[in-house]
Amino acid sequence: MALQSKTVLARARACIRIEQAALTATGRSLGLEFVATARAIDAAAAAGRKLIFSGVGKNAPIAQKIAATFNSTGVSSCFLDATQALHGDLGLVDEGDVALLLSNSGQSEEIVRLLPVLRRFGARIVAFTSNPESDLARNADLRLFFRVPREACPLKLAPTASTTAALALGDALAMVLLEARGLTRDDFARYHPAGNLGRVLLLRVKDIMRTGDRLPTAPDTVTTQEAILRMTKAKSGSIALVAKKTGRLTGILTDGDFRRSALTGPDFLQQPVATFMTRQPKVIAEDALGVDALRLFEAHKIDDLIVVNASGAPVGLIDGQDLPKFKIV
Repeated sequence: MALQSKTVLARARACIRIEQAALTATGRSLGLEFVATARAIDAAAAAGRKLIFSGVGKNAPIAQKIAATFNSTGVSSCFLDATQALHGDLGLVDEGDVALLLSNSGQSEEIVRLLPVLRRFGARIVAFTSNPESDLARNADLRLFFRVPREACPLKLAPTASTTAALALGDALAMVLLEARGLTRDDFARYHPAGNLGRVLLLRVKDIMRTGDRLPTAPDTVTTQEAILRMTKAKSGSIALVAKKTGRLTGILTDGDFRRSALTGPDFLQQPVATFMTRQPKVIAEDALGVDALRLFEAHKIDDLIVVNASGAPVGLIDGQDLPKFKIV
């Protein structure tokens, strides 16, 4: 059959609508057992136990992905192949672990055979299924149900909406635990040291700030003209102004401040720069994360950010235009 554009797009959109319906139904069905499961996982993690995910067929990669998501948030998790488990891999199961078993029907033979074995090892069992009457649901300690009005497969055979709903349910569980455990960006960066994500998350202010000749500074006693000359030489949109005796930051003069100073009279260039500078500007420490600098830019709608050391002296400057170069956006 020829792949006509209209037909292809119509069928693709129909598939997505069916999967959206499964997600909506699953979200609406969440109840107290979801809360109980979240608490059980939180308690297990606090006790140094781990999560064990298992599934067969198309649910196997879904289980692996959910386990990976939990690992990325600091909750120790692993995938247990249901078949290999019965041939020696049960050695990874410890008493107090939480086993989350995925099966749409709840009758997958390999998963059902795992139930008594895992229970004998002292693991707590959570059923991930769409069938509340299944052997898996009836024999689990806790049950998470995903609701699937229908699969997107026109033959009603290939798992589509069901695996999407199971994945979303696992992600929801992981994100609830992430927030409840107070995971910070620093924590998240520890678990993502490689790749672009890790590079961006681990980037520090000191790695991106302008220093040396690109950091214009001046005592706050100089004239506005002198301050502007130093800004121009450094090709900067601002200058850090400091107390002459201590070197501590006292203010910042930006391009905007300079334009406003010109409205005060013809002698504005000879006025002390302290007359026009912005006092108590937003600052950041050099050891802060780059993403923290981004938050300050977004929250306060500023163009430049002074970096200070422990003594309050300026040691660097972040220009908002530099952030996209480091992919901090």
